[in-house]
Amino acid sequence: MAAARDIDTLLKQWEFQPGEVNARLVKARNGREVLQMRIDMGVLQMETDLRPDGLRPNGAETYYDYLVGEVIREGDAFQLSREQCAEADREFMQFYHRRLCWLSLREYRRAARDADHSLAFMDFVRAHSPDEEWTLSHEQYRPFVLFHRVQAAALAALQEAGPEGAIREINGGLDRFRALFARYDADEQYADDELVRRLLEMRESVRQRYELGRTLDEQLADAVKAEDYELAARIRDRLRSQPASGRPTGNEEASEADPMRHDSGPA
Repeated sequence: MAAARDIDTLLKQWEFQPGEVNARLVKARNGREVLQMRIDMGVLQMETDLRPDGLRPNGAETYYDYLVGEVIREGDAFQLSREQCAEADREFMQFYHRRLCWLSLREYRRAARDADHSLAFMDFVRAHSPDEEWTLSHEQYRPFVLFHRVQAAALAALQEAGPEGAIREINGGLDRFRALFARYDADEQYADDELVRRLLEMRESVRQRYELGRTLDEQLADAVKAEDYELAARIRDRLRSQPASGRPTGNEEASEADPMRHDSGPA
């Protein structure tokens, strides 16, 4: 009798929940940990490191790494072919699915790592794109990926170093958003952008929950802006005297303060 090839049992045991990211970590038969995502009418299974499908394109760890090698071999004039564009899109989608799963599972450092990969790959395709239309088809999703990256890094910092670390990550992310708007001559849209507003709300949520005022980093920036260099020097001394890890915060406490929404999108 032929072995069953369907996945009926798996699908029946793991019900699909529309509107949610259904993800879990499981052990494969060889003992390695794999990430699964329940989708309508099926399951996606991903590796937890390097490329989600477990392949090594042309021997490289990811397709992005392979393309970087092509630039090294051919020079900065390298331009992506249509086939390479399609393969790049495959990798973008794989990292997008895995990033959503990490966010859903509160694996924030892993989510930030995958977002960093996508953002670096976006920089690459912008530099070596075959045409402007294809470039813009990816750039339109950069704010969304950056938003995920900032959220994930802030929540990881909240767990590991406390609220000041989280606010530091959010402020750094807001600076990146401002620079992104400036690059496209859209500075006036920054304050009204939904993703920017949500990061500001996240920052204020952290402040309120932990009864935290202006952080030392923010006080330093204020002092430099006001050209009060004596005060700035005192604040720098206080920053240097702080432990590198900051104030530890338990995972449970950080999870309760989690203002994340696990949005989905095509990037």
